Order: sequence, then C-alpha cells, then structure tokens
Amino acid sequence: MQKSRNNNGSTNKKSIKKNYQKEQQNSKDCNTAKAGKSSFNWYPGHMTKAKRMMEENIKLIDLVIELVDARIPLSSRNPDIDGLAKNKARIILLNKSDLSDERKNVMWIDYFTKKGFYVLKLNSKSGAGVKQVNQTIVLACKEKIERDKRKGILNRPVRAMVVGIPNVGKSTFINAFAGKACAKTGNKPGVTKGKQWIRLNKNVELLDTPGILWPRFENQEVGQRLAMIGSMNDEVLNLDELALDTIKFLLKEYPGNLKERYGIEEDAEALQVMEAIAARRGCVKQGGITDYEKTAGIVLDDFRSGRTGRITLEVPEE
Repeated sequence: MQKSRNNNGSTNKKSIKKNYQKEQQNSKDCNTAKAGKSSFNWYPGHMTKAKRMMEENIKLIDLVIELVDARIPLSSRNPDIDGLAKNKARIILLNKSDLSDERKNVMWIDYFTKKGFYVLKLNSKSGAGVKQVNQTIVLACKEKIERDKRKGILNRPVRAMVVGIPNVGKSTFINAFAGKACAKTGNKPGVTKGKQWIRLNKNVELLDTPGILWPRFENQEVGQRLAMIGSMNDEVLNLDELALDTIKFLLKEYPGNLKERYGIEEDAEALQVMEAIAARRGCVKQGGITDYEKTAGIVLDDFRSGRTGRITLEVPEE
C-alpha cells in the first residue's frame, strides 16, 4: 500500500483494502462464505464426502472425540457434529492450549463440562495431555463398558470417531495418541483425505475422518476468527486487512502484548501501530513506503505461533 500526497504536502493513507477474491463462483468444489470485507473458501468437495461418510458410519461409533482450537473453542466447532453425535459419548479436546490464554482455558473447560462433555486441554504437537485421553475415554464410555460386561462381552474395544475442522491438529493428535505416524499430517488445512480405522490398543479403535466445516457463515466474526488463527487458505484472504483487525483486537483485549513483542508504543490507531511495526521490522520499500503485505505476514505469523503471547479470541457467553 502506498501513500499519496496532495498539493499541500499532507499525506492521505489509502485504506488497506485489496480485493483478493480468487474464488471461482461456479466451482463445484467449494462454497463461498463472506466474513467482514473478505471472501473465504472453505468447504471443498472432499469435506462434503467426509460428512456423508460420518453419517454412514455413525452407527458403529460409541464415542465422538472432537478437537477444537483452544483459541476459538466455539468458532472452531462444527454445528453439524452435535446432530450427528446425538446419543453418543462425547469428549472435547481443547487443542493448541499452549497458544491460548490459560485463564480463558479454565472458563471454556467449565462451559463445556456444564453442557455434559468430558473436556481436556491438549497440545497434540508436544504430546501434553495426550496420556490423559485413555482415562477420559474409559470415563466417557463407562455405561457402554458396563453394559457389555452384563451381556458377557469382555474387552470389546471402544470405537471412537475423531472429528475437527481443518488445521485443528486432528491428525497430529492421532499420531501422538497412537505413538506412531499412522495418519498423514501436514500444515495445510484439509490434508487428511480419506477414512482410516486405527487400532490404538486393545481398548480403543479410532475412525479418522477429514475435518468438516459448515459451508457458510452467517456470523462474520466466526469467519474472521478462523482466518486469524490460520484455519483457512491465506491465498484467498485479504491479509493486510486481517492483520489490521488482529492488531485492533490485541490493542483492545491484550494491551501491552504488541509493545512487548515489537518494542513499539500502543497509544495510536491500529494502522499507525502497523506502520510502527513495519518500521521496527524493516518492512519499508524504496522511497520510504511501508510494505504492508510483508508487515501483515509478520503480524499474522507471530500471532498464530504464539510469539505475540497466549491469546484467546472469544469467551463463553454468560
């Protein structure tokens, strides 16, 4: 983004608005949801198939293990799952809890527990919390296990389905839980492509399915939160604008974090703060013009990786 000068020498900042709409309107592979001023693609065809696959196999399942991102526990839930998992035992894993605000982790654990879920904090990347999952499965499926015993059925494994939106860390969790790389993992949303039954031990079998996400968002804030944490394809996002919104949020909800990370003052508008970050990080083009695209990349990468601090973007409704 460049600055233009009028005849009086004053500087008029152009709004950070680049139309990155790369979606194909007639694509059969994706539906488009609008969040704020940006357009997002997030319901590829293979995810539609995954939902149908879940519907076909749900009768085989005793337990649904749902991974959510601890930074946006509600926004990273799939509303279809509650209907699909009706009358099934439920566990919610707050994954990436090392990146989220610990005070708000406690709030979310209390929120989901009151709704009847078994809840654990998790960091599937480091393995923190993974060892507790087996014990929680036994607790969640206590009625099923006791019912089997009364029927004379012993040691029949609990069949569990692992679900979660793209890039929530589902495959990484399965790898950590199983102790080996039995599901393909990657950093790109939607990398897990097909169905796999995974025998973890004599007590548990997992059905791994690709994460599914609803095709449209009526709530703009949901889409923005998902974009901010990196659960969507950056190639179709307006990253300049997204970084600016991230800065606005941090200034309001986590004052001091940007100052600590970048050594800049926060007593300014978000755009000025972004320009200060650019100056500190050397994101300046020839002629002293701020490189907003490069700055946006730094801001979002630092935010998503936790270098800006442990941040949670939403709290339970009272």
